[in-house]
Amino acid sequence: MLDIELLKRICECPGAPGFENKIRNLVIEEIKNHVDEYRIDALGNLIAIIKGKDSSKKLACPAHIDEISFIVTHIDEDGFVRFHTLGGFDPKTLTAQRVIIHGKKNIIGVMGSKPIHVMTPEERNKAPQIKEYFIDTGMKKEEVCQYIEIGDPITRERELIQMGDCINSKSIDNRISVFILIEALKKLKSQRIPYDFYALFTVQEEVGLRGATAVASSVNPDFVINLDTTLAFDLPGASGQEVCTKLGNGTAIKVLDGMTICDQRMVRYLKTMAQTHKIPYQMEILPAGGTDTASLQRYSKGGSIAGGISIPTRYLHQVIEMCDKNDVAHSIELLVESVKGMSDFDMNW
Repeated sequence: MLDIELLKRICECPGAPGFENKIRNLVIEEIKNHVDEYRIDALGNLIAIIKGKDSSKKLACPAHIDEISFIVTHIDEDGFVRFHTLGGFDPKTLTAQRVIIHGKKNIIGVMGSKPIHVMTPEERNKAPQIKEYFIDTGMKKEEVCQYIEIGDPITRERELIQMGDCINSKSIDNRISVFILIEALKKLKSQRIPYDFYALFTVQEEVGLRGATAVASSVNPDFVINLDTTLAFDLPGASGQEVCTKLGNGTAIKVLDGMTICDQRMVRYLKTMAQTHKIPYQMEILPAGGTDTASLQRYSKGGSIAGGISIPTRYLHQVIEMCDKNDVAHSIELLVESVKGMSDFDMNW
């Protein structure tokens, strides 16, 4: 059974890129008794380590802790807040959605835009643009400015709920992976794992893989298994080649995304582990978008043998996202077994 209460706290905790303090502190509290050591680097990445039998090899598992968000750029004379995005959004999903502005105190706001009643026919038929939105706090400028200033982060206001076999929440990307990595650490601490295991809770992934780029050169892992969400376009109207992954069909083993061609040895290894332990899986080819896999693969000294475990997710980069509880459980299982069995697999060409 999944610890839904923990997952709820992880998903609902704010953590805009560059403002990950609260979610990082939550993670520390959960893992500090399940690792041999941990530290925070200058950029804000949390690096947690379980020592293995052979410390000459390092296996790293990144899971980014930031979420797509916004940042305050302007407060106009009527008190409406303008913003810049931190990460990629699907603009059409923002209309009339609640957000939280994290100023001197948390202020709830509503994403506003031009009412449809006064739109021209041309405006009604075109896709909305981010620049057309503003945030309405229900307060005059004088009151807004008591609590909010330029540079304050803004996150989505959505609670986690369960729907059938699925979890529905903001920030499934990538808090579901944070949850998976925490649960794996709890299972691995009592095991005799072959190599030193580095759990990397990285920052600022949504704005260009910045945390992973920094941590790659300091950790220099030999092997990498990245954790992130992937597209599940198993929806009405999707053609076969667009589906990518399906909810409920198992964890996904990354082959490539828009920034990474995974090492064929790691892909074979993850498939072998899934088959050996009878873990349902599917193969992931994501034609656009990138993950921390790219930075850890490229910027480790001499490169690393890198791949990824991906969690199929519907409605990526929208106001809410959805994944299947069984896929999450299978992702935890595959990660744990892959860490334990790493030394038994021939990684030669």
